[in-house]
Amino acid sequence: MKLDKYSLGIGDRFGLQGVPQLRAFQMAAGKGLQISPVWNKSNREHSIIGTVPPDTRREADGAVGELGWRGAYLVDADHIGAGTVDPFIDSSDFFTIDVAEFIGTPASPEAVRSFLGAMAPFTGAIRVPGLNEPLGVDETLLRAVAGKYLNAVAEAGRVYRRILSARRGKEFVTEVSLDESDMPQSPGELFFILGAIGAEGIPIRTIAPKFTGSFLKGVDYVGDVGTFAREFEQDLAVVAFAAGSFHLPDDLKLSVHTGSDKFSLYPLMHRAIRRFDAGLHLKTAGTTWLEEVIGLAEAGGEGLRTAKEIYALSFGRFDELCGPYTQVINIDRSKLPPPAEVATWPGEVFAGTLRHDPLHKGFNPDLRQLVHVGYKVAAEMGPRFTGLLRRYAAPVGKNVTDNIYRRHIAPLFLGADDPD
Repeated sequence: MKLDKYSLGIGDRFGLQGVPQLRAFQMAAGKGLQISPVWNKSNREHSIIGTVPPDTRREADGAVGELGWRGAYLVDADHIGAGTVDPFIDSSDFFTIDVAEFIGTPASPEAVRSFLGAMAPFTGAIRVPGLNEPLGVDETLLRAVAGKYLNAVAEAGRVYRRILSARRGKEFVTEVSLDESDMPQSPGELFFILGAIGAEGIPIRTIAPKFTGSFLKGVDYVGDVGTFAREFEQDLAVVAFAAGSFHLPDDLKLSVHTGSDKFSLYPLMHRAIRRFDAGLHLKTAGTTWLEEVIGLAEAGGEGLRTAKEIYALSFGRFDELCGPYTQVINIDRSKLPPPAEVATWPGEVFAGTLRHDPLHKGFNPDLRQLVHVGYKVAAEMGPRFTGLLRRYAAPVGKNVTDNIYRRHIAPLFLGADDPD
């Protein structure tokens, strides 16, 4: 199944922005850059919104048909496991298998012995093109990888084979996700995790490792960008070398789950993928939903009133809405403006406060994170909210397209701060 060298995972929680999203990819194609759009939606998002996986397939197919898109495109069953994969099997052709909960659980002694035997030829000093220092490999490292990751890889194998059997010959792309673990994987760990994946017989096309720093929802990277750059380049080198070493697909590439807007990292990532001539899959989350709220605020009238209502209700339900996301948000409640104050704001003030523009004097990352996790409030509004998205489709869609193209595609894949 075709997956372009560059691909971009685009979430769309309410399933109404497929056409504006795809327009951003058409704009990139007009610059000579082919990027595969991958519509992604998790089981949790479906359950909150009240949709089902085939709805995402219908959205993607509808957008492709309306705009006459001739490139590759996929639909991702996002962060699935054995307990959630079945409803996605028929309508998805990209499966992000999340094994974070199995990291650190013990593998069987037989599995450990088999892994140690298979990896024994790699002990010593491994010179990986692109790494300044060789990987030092001994039994201690191999046992550490086996103890922490081998059972997680075995679980990925079980889920992969379940999908393979149910798909009955229909092709699909497989990703293994490690990004929700506690600690980043070292280059040596990542190399042998990929070795274990190869031995498990999973033909993965993308892998999502954990990086140092915080990838919070809706805001920029929190951490040392130099450290991230080193880890990212090391991982690019290891992935390329492991693909050849373990008979994995030769287009295997890194997947970076950003939480959405990691603008400070995009220039570093752009230089690295050019230096290594490497592919990349970037997965965003929640970006489109926030642009919908911004578009409603700019539309004025009932759109603005509803945007303010979403904020007010989210403010009042802070603990409930933030609870499931405690690991990926960091909100200073003292910096959240009172809903009574927000109620007085004109649309341009609300939009400027919510839009991720760090140079805008009114931008409030705490408010943005709260609205990011407040989509449940809009979901509970039902047709009242989705009806507004249809009524104000023009200003909403303009924001959606501009955000994906100008803020994500251009700096990351084109290397341009100002694509015009």
